[in-house]
Amino acid sequence: MKRFIAIALMATAVASVHAQAPAGGRPAFAMSEGQLTGQIVDNQGKPIAQASVSLLKVIKDQATGKEREILVKSTSSAESGKFNFSALSPKDKWKLKISSVGYAPVDIAVEYSDSKTVNKDLGAIKLENENLKLDEVTVTGRKALLEMDIDKKVFNVEKNIVAAGGTAIDVLRNMPSVQVDIDGNVKLRNAAPTIFVDGKPTTLTPDQIPADVIDKIEIITNPSAKYDASGSMAGILNIVLKKNKKTGYNGMVTLGGDRFGGTNFMGSLNLRQNKFNISLTGMNMRMRTNTEGDSHRESTINGIESTVDQDIEGKTKGMITFGRLGVDYDLSPKTTLSVAGVLVQGKFKPNENSSISTTTGGNKSLSDRISESERSFKPRGLQAGLVQKFKTEGEELSVDFNYFGGSNKSNGLYTTNYLDASSAITGTQIQKNIGSGDNKFMTVQADYVKPFKNGMKLETGVRAQINKLKNLNNNSLKALGEDNFENITAASANYNNKNSVYAAYASLGGNLKDWVSYKVGLRAESSTYDGELLNTSEKFHNRYPLSLFPSLFLSKKLSEKDQIQMSVTRRVNRPNFFQLIPFVDYTDSLNITRGNPDLVPEFTTSGELSYSRTHGKGTFLATVYYKRTNNLITRYLTQELNPVTDKMDFINTYINANSSKNYGAEFTYTNNLKKWWDLTADLNFYNSKIEVDDKTPSEGMWTVFGKLNNTFNLQKNWNLQLAFEYQGKTNMPVTQNQTFGPPMNQAQSSSQGYIKPFYGIDFAIKKSFLKNQAASATLAINDIFRTRGNTIVSSGEGFSQTYYRLSNPQLIKLNLSYRFGKMDMNMFKKNKNQNSMEGIQMQ
Repeated sequence: MKRFIAIALMATAVASVHAQAPAGGRPAFAMSEGQLTGQIVDNQGKPIAQASVSLLKVIKDQATGKEREILVKSTSSAESGKFNFSALSPKDKWKLKISSVGYAPVDIAVEYSDSKTVNKDLGAIKLENENLKLDEVTVTGRKALLEMDIDKKVFNVEKNIVAAGGTAIDVLRNMPSVQVDIDGNVKLRNAAPTIFVDGKPTTLTPDQIPADVIDKIEIITNPSAKYDASGSMAGILNIVLKKNKKTGYNGMVTLGGDRFGGTNFMGSLNLRQNKFNISLTGMNMRMRTNTEGDSHRESTINGIESTVDQDIEGKTKGMITFGRLGVDYDLSPKTTLSVAGVLVQGKFKPNENSSISTTTGGNKSLSDRISESERSFKPRGLQAGLVQKFKTEGEELSVDFNYFGGSNKSNGLYTTNYLDASSAITGTQIQKNIGSGDNKFMTVQADYVKPFKNGMKLETGVRAQINKLKNLNNNSLKALGEDNFENITAASANYNNKNSVYAAYASLGGNLKDWVSYKVGLRAESSTYDGELLNTSEKFHNRYPLSLFPSLFLSKKLSEKDQIQMSVTRRVNRPNFFQLIPFVDYTDSLNITRGNPDLVPEFTTSGELSYSRTHGKGTFLATVYYKRTNNLITRYLTQELNPVTDKMDFINTYINANSSKNYGAEFTYTNNLKKWWDLTADLNFYNSKIEVDDKTPSEGMWTVFGKLNNTFNLQKNWNLQLAFEYQGKTNMPVTQNQTFGPPMNQAQSSSQGYIKPFYGIDFAIKKSFLKNQAASATLAINDIFRTRGNTIVSSGEGFSQTYYRLSNPQLIKLNLSYRFGKMDMNMFKKNKNQNSMEGIQMQ
């Protein structure tokens, strides 16, 4: 039955490929058919660089019978004044709009002489000087909600007002295809993706990146050979930050607060003149989190049955400060040097109270557990890059250096009061945990792109990544009836590790006959892992041999509005530091966790088949996918000897399961239905199955995940957003990023548990005001009906457990922002090669 459903879903998607598409619209994928080229020059025949060139398609409106224009794409002229558009159908009518500051704009109608002509050169296009004094220009525009490339989906986030004043977590929570759990863990198709910032790996987590500095999110479910081969199960989420190109100075100030006492402040400033561009961003957030939950566990150890019930309340106070300073300098018209520094500092103070009832062999006992802890971190980052362009249009060499490092500290005090039937304290046990660590994350890479005259393009590069981590952790216990603290040697760890990855890749892309695009690549990687447990002098060493990771992408355009795409890749996921460290986290005696230094990498083969159709301003995308992973790294709860108590106990650890399978179908639809209504919908049906070993049978589970996001652009500069998400019963995510975490973050096994269905609804309203709508106020309510709680059910040999949590329900946030800036026309006179859109305020 399951096989029949999978085949039926694929057949439905493939069959829809041959359906007749409605008229109008632009293609969802960039394909190469007709070519349109030209060169922009001034009165003296000198090239004009960075002129704005927009390509519009002229279609007939079926409702009115009149012609209308649809913006397909836009670009800027090169230093030579040349521009190039591809993916044009010779059968259609086109129009070019060309403009540059200081010159009169030009509109050019474009028609091919016949359908067989695929290359059209407009030659030199002369722009006339125009002496026009501009005091202030305001343009209101709306980006497409969804943009497609051959190996990724791009979602613009400018309309995501629910996330105002929040972090990248709030942005991703309302992003199609992406799931965010109650702890802020990000999932893509029920697995943890790799997080990039501006196309580069980072140690920053999404909750350390302010939402207001994000321009768009790139979802790369099946990455090509150009990208890291790691992160096998779910691909890559690339967070692209805003880049300001406005000449002059401009900036934004934002402040806000929520009903739990959290506050946020952010300021940004950008200055651009001549060869320099300087940008500065700063943010401070004070977070207040309220969490409630309960758990019930039944277990049998050595033939003795026991039951543990907990009622849990938690409050966390946190603060994050984020700062970034970036400088771009044009060494020459073809050479640009960029340097940026990132500074982050944060502190969290989670506190938790648990009322515990334990029944063992018919005897009942009561206790209260009070957890008081503090964690702080100070990441630092330095990014440097050099871009060298060549005479051949599109030929480019880039060299990047990326460094992130920082330190962290933690301390915790965990007090357990044992009670009698009247709730009087009969004894107390106190546990202390003191930890610290630091990390260094360095990446050096070089990429080269070479286009050829026949439309073929070669991309190649090399990369070296070196990670160093250090962890110091000491546990001490003041046992029941004792007066002094004693160090728990078995649960204290001093640990160093170094992880290195070296890679090289090459990919070749181009176009074949019958409107087919291809991109084929091969990546080679080798890696090493060295670790040392300092208290015992134990050393761990793994050298992973050279592995090859091929990728293939094919795209075929069936018509002007219909497209299919296929991709196949191989990737790897290596165990991280927290999964490998053989440290027993005894912070919670009811939830003991430990790493496994014997883990080996998991390898995944992935395949996707997609079909897209456009209709007016709408885009529909259907994808069927299949992934198989060998040596899957998964959490596993087992009975082992507790090194602290020397008794049998339940230990959460990691193992390499035999394999996992994940397959399903995803449907995404975006549309500017009306001038006042933007819609984004996403629905994902998938089956996930984990085979732990040959002796343990495993049943796959079908589930559904969906999101619906509506944005309404009303009169008098009012905007409303209503977002809905639903998660059906699903297996636990197969990968978690760390072994131990804050209180209430209980470890669970992805191979032994599932999450019950839940849903959530968010609402936001925004009002823009003052001159040119420079100011705005946003009021947002998250989880309106308190329904986003997680109920996790898990079971295995000798145990069963149900665990429920709900965090920050009905969170109300108020956010105020103000934009400012000045467009200096003298700067344009000094540098007429600036894009005409620079200095224009975009809404």
